[in-house]
Amino acid sequence: MRLVLASSSPRRIELLERLRLEFTSVSPEIDEARRPGETPGVYVERVAREKALSVVAPDTVVLAADTCVVYGGHVMGKPAHPAEARTMLDTLQGDVHEVFTGIAAAAGDEVRSLVDVTEVRMLAMTEHEIADYIATGEPMGKAGAYALQGAGGEFVEEIRGSPFTVVGLPIHLIPRLLGQVGFVVDRFRITDPV
Repeated sequence: MRLVLASSSPRRIELLERLRLEFTSVSPEIDEARRPGETPGVYVERVAREKALSVVAPDTVVLAADTCVVYGGHVMGKPAHPAEARTMLDTLQGDVHEVFTGIAAAAGDEVRSLVDVTEVRMLAMTEHEIADYIATGEPMGKAGAYALQGAGGEFVEEIRGSPFTVVGLPIHLIPRLLGQVGFVVDRFRITDPV
């Protein structure tokens, strides 16, 4: 069976490569809008499932994920423009928020999914630091307007949970999840000679 990652995100591709798996990536075409009354966990799990099912094909196993940032019960997606990124960063700075990532694995008509949550404490940021960070362009296209794996990581003081969940693909959960749909991952195989 062939493994497909339902994402074109460079960070998700890089994280999945850490597991030394052969896979292809496909960008799913689904509506990622949050439904009225949907809690953060339900939302990211549903979207991950829909992404996986949208690209599943015979003889494939599809892995998909979706991430959102939650502060004070408010779900923050990806900023649409720099002013929205500024508002998000100003809200998150100097406080604690949660990052929810839903992941799903699909094979045929079978789909399994779960949600992981990580707590993040951000350092206090000056207006100048926020403006300089936004000017890098990195906050655009990132849930909560920051990238832990990039320059945004400089503003993260503490993480309680998996940093991979914050980046958008909790790799510690993937082998077991894929196993539930019949794709066995040998996590400790060595692909390069020592």
